[in-house]
Amino acid sequence: MEDSNRSANPSIHDVSSPGRRHWLRGGAAALGALAAPGWLAGCVPLAPAGGGPGAWAAAAPGAPAFRLGFSAVAMAAVDAVVVPPGYRADVLFRWGDPVGVPGRMPAFRSDASNTAEDQALQAGMHHDGMAYFPLDGARRGLLAINHEYTDEGLLHPGGRAGWSVEKARKSMAAHGVSIIEVERAADGWRVVRPSRHARRLTATTPMRLSGPAAGHPMLRTAADSTGRRVLGTFNNCANGQTPWGTYLTCEENWAGYFEGPAEPDAHQRRWGIGAGHGSWYRWHEADERFDARLQPNEPNRFGWVVEIDPADPASTPVKRTALGRAAHEGAATALTADGRAVVYMGEDARFEYIYKFVSRQRMRPGGAAANRELLDHGTLYVARFDPDGRGQWLPLVHGQGPLTAAHGFADQGQVLIQSRQASDLLGATKMDRPEWTAVDPVTRTVYCTLTNNSARGRPGQPGPDAANPRTANTMGQIIRWREDGDLDATTFTWDHLVLAGDPQSHRPQARGNVHGDIFGSPDGLWVDPRGVLWVQTDASSSVMGQGDYARLPNNQMLAGDPATGEFRRFLVGPRGCEVTGIAMAPDLCTLFVNIQHPGESPSDESDPAQPLRHSSWPDGHGRPRSATVVITREDGGPIGS
Repeated sequence: MEDSNRSANPSIHDVSSPGRRHWLRGGAAALGALAAPGWLAGCVPLAPAGGGPGAWAAAAPGAPAFRLGFSAVAMAAVDAVVVPPGYRADVLFRWGDPVGVPGRMPAFRSDASNTAEDQALQAGMHHDGMAYFPLDGARRGLLAINHEYTDEGLLHPGGRAGWSVEKARKSMAAHGVSIIEVERAADGWRVVRPSRHARRLTATTPMRLSGPAAGHPMLRTAADSTGRRVLGTFNNCANGQTPWGTYLTCEENWAGYFEGPAEPDAHQRRWGIGAGHGSWYRWHEADERFDARLQPNEPNRFGWVVEIDPADPASTPVKRTALGRAAHEGAATALTADGRAVVYMGEDARFEYIYKFVSRQRMRPGGAAANRELLDHGTLYVARFDPDGRGQWLPLVHGQGPLTAAHGFADQGQVLIQSRQASDLLGATKMDRPEWTAVDPVTRTVYCTLTNNSARGRPGQPGPDAANPRTANTMGQIIRWREDGDLDATTFTWDHLVLAGDPQSHRPQARGNVHGDIFGSPDGLWVDPRGVLWVQTDASSSVMGQGDYARLPNNQMLAGDPATGEFRRFLVGPRGCEVTGIAMAPDLCTLFVNIQHPGESPSDESDPAQPLRHSSWPDGHGRPRSATVVITREDGGPIGS
């Protein structure tokens, strides 16, 4: 886990009080309910809640209150996807399945002998963030799916043995994004093949840099003297979906792909670039752009939020530099009352930050074509969480505060490229691995998962503070806030929705305050149009079933009711997997979920001689394969009711 924040900005040594932990119960009126009645057309309606004090939906005048209606799934050490009674889970799209490019649909070979050219036309490895884009409502649409990283032990015959340019090229092709067409047929959902929309984006796909940092000297390389063209995207983790119909994919732990110098400079150290850091993927042995000793500016061209138009397979993806550079995890997008875009972003690394971008212009009617520059102009902020339950968004704007030439920032482009250093100077709050963000469309409350941070409180590391109140934080928490006014406000009120944990843990710091089914390491996060909070977990296979996770052998997905604080387990994933990625069809009767790295080895890489040692999901033979699962109710009703 990358950990490079050695800044001296102060920590807030004040544990948040339990009394503040539920400040939003019965809170102020929401700015507006965005869930349209048509979302439930043709589905059995959710049962209304029984009422009583603290009903969360009461924050939105006139909005119906809903309750969770499914029976919780028991936790178990299984090698299957388990869902509640009355539901079914079907595998839709696995690593190696062809995406459906016309005339180019190579089948998956279970011995891993597919070539790099084959892989560039197939689903990549390790599915992660995902979004559904309707073509024909809830019957037919596009899925955009991230592929975060690769397990070289499964990807190649013989794993890393005999490492070659071809193996490096196949690894690059297994990263990125898939765009597939899906439709609901009489016997269930299927991938449409061939499809004119089908597309793969990989670590070598041409892309464009835009916004204030585009063309900056720190983005220019020997291969691109303009600093405006870049090849590829990788370590695509969480995502966002814009109201104008585009997909945002986030470049997370990109630093580990670059081999650095033995004596990195201050900028490289702050971003985790150094000698031996590229030895995991070994791409620098096949392509010198991944050798930061030879191409020191190439790493600066990664760590961005990339905007993709899924409806136009000929369009060029764009890295939006106005949103800042980071180990980007999520990009939840919403609109202010006057139509400006607001993007909330976490940075999944220990002691890093939470960001917000507010566009200068309003969204225009006309979809993606009318809003091609919307995310190029605006203000980027970083969050400070104060111990009194208040918070402030600090602008990352050149010339304001310490962000001047005197402190090493020549211009706005440099502020954005070196957003970590800028946030250090501003005194932002160092968080416990902020991951996915989500905006409740009913109450306008914003959430962020803080997965865990076992280094919190270690010698030489920051101690607990108000927003991150536990030392040796193995279990994580979910923080939430409400802006003071519209989403573009610069101040907010915050607290914790929940501290994850197990009340039976032998360690007090790991017990948490979960009401309902226990969980740890919250990661994936989404609030559906009814206000149901969906939480997915990502505890490492090296800890599952032991220590603080003794009663949690597998990862899971839960539905949360923010009104009551109840979490109810909806899904248990296969052995060794992460449960991640979530999307729904517009009628809320179909749920898409991604299962990442089933059978993950505690050493993080599979033994090529024993590919089925830890899991055989989903096929029961061959190799374990990350996959998209489609979940429906047997009676056709809405998910979760």
